[in-house]
Amino acid sequence: MPFTTNNPQMPLSDMKKNIDDTPVKVPLEDIPIGSTYSLSMDLVPPEEANEEFDPWALPELQASGPSWKELNNTQRVKRVVVGLVKGCLLIGFLYLFICSLDVLSSAFQLVGSKLTGDIFSDNDVLANPIAGLVIGVLVTVLVQSSSTSSSIIVSMVSSGILNVRASIPIIMGVNVGTSVTSTLVSLAQSGDRNEFRRAFGGSAVHGMFNWLTVIVLLPIELGTGYLFYVSDAIIKSFNIQGGADAPDILKVITRPFTDLIIKLDSSVIAGNAVGNPEFANKSLIKRWCLTTQTNVTEYTPVTNLTNCSAVTCFTNASGTFVENTVTVKENVERCKHIFAYADLPDIAVGFILLTASLLVLCTCLILIVKLLNSVLKGQIAHVIKKIINADFPFPFSWLTGYLAIIVGAVMTFVVQSSSVFTAAIVPLMGVGVISMNRAYPLFLGSNIGTTTTAVLAALASPAESLSESVQVAFIHLFFNLSGLVLWYVVPYFRLPIHVAKKFGDITAKYRWFAVLYLLLSFLILPLAIFGLSMAGWIVLAAVGGPLLLVFIVAIIINILQKKFPKVLPRFLKNWDFLPIWLHSLAPWDRLIFKMCGCCCKKCSQHTDHQEEKPKDLLPVDILSPEKHCYDNPDFVQSQNL
Repeated sequence: MPFTTNNPQMPLSDMKKNIDDTPVKVPLEDIPIGSTYSLSMDLVPPEEANEEFDPWALPELQASGPSWKELNNTQRVKRVVVGLVKGCLLIGFLYLFICSLDVLSSAFQLVGSKLTGDIFSDNDVLANPIAGLVIGVLVTVLVQSSSTSSSIIVSMVSSGILNVRASIPIIMGVNVGTSVTSTLVSLAQSGDRNEFRRAFGGSAVHGMFNWLTVIVLLPIELGTGYLFYVSDAIIKSFNIQGGADAPDILKVITRPFTDLIIKLDSSVIAGNAVGNPEFANKSLIKRWCLTTQTNVTEYTPVTNLTNCSAVTCFTNASGTFVENTVTVKENVERCKHIFAYADLPDIAVGFILLTASLLVLCTCLILIVKLLNSVLKGQIAHVIKKIINADFPFPFSWLTGYLAIIVGAVMTFVVQSSSVFTAAIVPLMGVGVISMNRAYPLFLGSNIGTTTTAVLAALASPAESLSESVQVAFIHLFFNLSGLVLWYVVPYFRLPIHVAKKFGDITAKYRWFAVLYLLLSFLILPLAIFGLSMAGWIVLAAVGGPLLLVFIVAIIINILQKKFPKVLPRFLKNWDFLPIWLHSLAPWDRLIFKMCGCCCKKCSQHTDHQEEKPKDLLPVDILSPEKHCYDNPDFVQSQNL
């Protein structure tokens, strides 16, 4: 009979229900021999059942046109000319990209300069280590420059306003805040899901390294003070003397252009931070580039003649006067930037530059990515990827990562900006030139290279406070070296890579998660922790303790669910007992989709149209038409319904 079978069948109640979109792979040996029905699962050999395609594998950048041998002379000349034009455009857009980062940093300083000075001038707040950590994060986000923040801290220590121990949590916060620039840059590649996965994962691995290092080292430092004692021992063992500034090669290249847009007086923020009344109401915009100082004699009237016993007074028909010599600053030549003659407040100029620099930055980044996709194809892409991602031959392959750390540190020292270096790495990760495993040591080297700025700033401190200033700079260095030992030396402990890949996978599916991560990591959570810490340790422990405990327990359960599910009770083997909005982002995605209305629909339609034939879509992302076991009447007839 066509609807009967003598083969043993699997009851419907024993079949695992799977609501995910991804088909489940079942070994062929689990299917009864001779059975004629088909399941809704892919049938694969047992050895391939557990294989998973890596979505982080670098795509093959294939050549889109004919090979060089297939071209005639005219076509070869045309290809060479087009290649040279693309190369020049790439260099030009990269130059504008770096300049826009510099202007963006200036814009943030203009917007938050007064707030930054007020925050740093509150010694009671800085004495709280948790508040100091958060202040370091927020100030670095505001000024968009860890070099500026660390230099301010060194200046405060050298002036005696801040002691070395209180500066340690702030230095940790500065290290965290510097990763916000690369995260902002990764958002420009959100148009392509696979590129966005790699780019955002690259920016997230930098942030995760900094956050995880702070989470581990801050309690250790508060309990033992090892960073303070190690740096103090090294300072005492060397005869440290003041030195000159480092060559700022990047500024030499970009300053002729950026000085035509805006020029800032960098001493104003530091002056406000140390409480100098001279800079209290002074604009950060430098409008006069050439000034002279002359000594002028002033005659001050004397109201109390007893004062003449200390100074020389003279009397004429107009009264009694005392002669004083004062220094008068005269403006000689105005600067030549756009806002030199503009009578606008700093915050207005800051918002204008912020909007313009973000627009230029995103435009340049999009064009750079498109040019890279156009240029890095075929043999050129293969050679570049092979050189950048190559390893030393066995048994010295482990040295490759440490060489990348040295390269990252040297490049950051040369450009004197970790933000520029990391922001340049992220687009290359997005287009598939640099892998995550190679970018990670480059970011660690950049963290080490950026500490040279604080060291050089400390060497310019007065002789009486030179040792304390240099100690603060060395604390920054040892903090990053300790993080490197924690999260890189042992490959098993390279946790930032795994967390960043998870974040990248989530962001590729829910692109709004990148903005949520940006707001939570660098604004909402720091402000919440700051408010709780200012309310007192009891309030912080009462509110933050249970939340932290729940977070740790959830992480442990997630690990056990994947690695050792048998040790868990039945209800903890998955999170289905919780409301779906507590363990899935799908309801939140639908909510955001409804809130943004027609804009999301248009973007979604545009994205779907673009991704009909994605250039590097992975086989695992292409779902075959779903088939169900109940489509086979032979199987349905065999069941007891």
